[in-house]
Amino acid sequence: MKSLKLLFFFLLIVSCDKKKDHSYTFYYWKTNLKLDQEEKKVLNKASVPFLYTRFFDVDKVNGKFQPVAVITKESSFKTDKKIVPTVFITNPTLLGISQEEIKFLAESIHHLIQKKSEEYHLTTNNEIQIDCDWTAGTRDDYFRFLKELKRVSGKAITCTLRLHQVKDKKLTGIPPVDKVYLMCYSTSSPLEKSDKNSILDVNILKSYLSHLEEYPIRNIKVALPIYSWGIVTNHLGKHKLINALSKKDLENPNFKKISEYEAEITKDGFYFGSYLNKGFTIKVEEISEEQLENVVQFLEKKIPAFNVIYYQLDSKFVLDRKF
Repeated sequence: MKSLKLLFFFLLIVSCDKKKDHSYTFYYWKTNLKLDQEEKKVLNKASVPFLYTRFFDVDKVNGKFQPVAVITKESSFKTDKKIVPTVFITNPTLLGISQEEIKFLAESIHHLIQKKSEEYHLTTNNEIQIDCDWTAGTRDDYFRFLKELKRVSGKAITCTLRLHQVKDKKLTGIPPVDKVYLMCYSTSSPLEKSDKNSILDVNILKSYLSHLEEYPIRNIKVALPIYSWGIVTNHLGKHKLINALSKKDLENPNFKKISEYEAEITKDGFYFGSYLNKGFTIKVEEISEEQLENVVQFLEKKIPAFNVIYYQLDSKFVLDRKF
């Protein structure tokens, strides 16, 4: 009897300690749709049957709405995943927009998505995701646009949700959608001098999401970062980003290590496709498994069961990751 009690107690501890599994997939955010062998392998293992694919951006150029960096596709691209078309709209695009322009924008976006889906023979899901860092000043027009896009497309319209839009929900409003994708990254600007990781600082994220359980939309999917970059600082304190650097890239005879993630350049030259001068510094920001697990455990206490979408699918970022 005693041994049975001990066994029950042990099983209880194990079950409480067991990590929850979250179905997952990826964002695809490059302008040319193609997959190398590593990306194919990782995507095939993903348990969510969708690939969230950026089709184009929308910006206002000389007063006119313009699609920017429209996606192209390699003939070799193949996947069993259904494509979810995702469109990024700059916040200035929505400033001072009229009702007629909202209608025009919704129709134009819908038609371009249709055109590219048919041209590239993509199997799409019945969903369009809009990514926009809307603010208190653009919220009403943005929400009108989302409703209009739903009307003209007949699709389910979803949108991304940034951290400040959760924290300041009274100011930024609640979008008229049934499902949102919470972007758990970009906790600060990489172009400001700071000792924090600008991609993801878990303490900052927790402060922004401290009342997430009160957010009115309960169907929340979670976007987690797996990308990395290097922040280069010149002699004047100006910063620029170099994509996909890791701390391994700091192992260079022409670099003097300042810390595990920072180095000073000791010889002028071309590094990572850019000409960098002696005295410039490079700070690498990347995301650890511990950071991601910390965020997931925090969110599990705040929202119902959720899927994860990793940003983004790229062999540079998925190699050696445990999903």
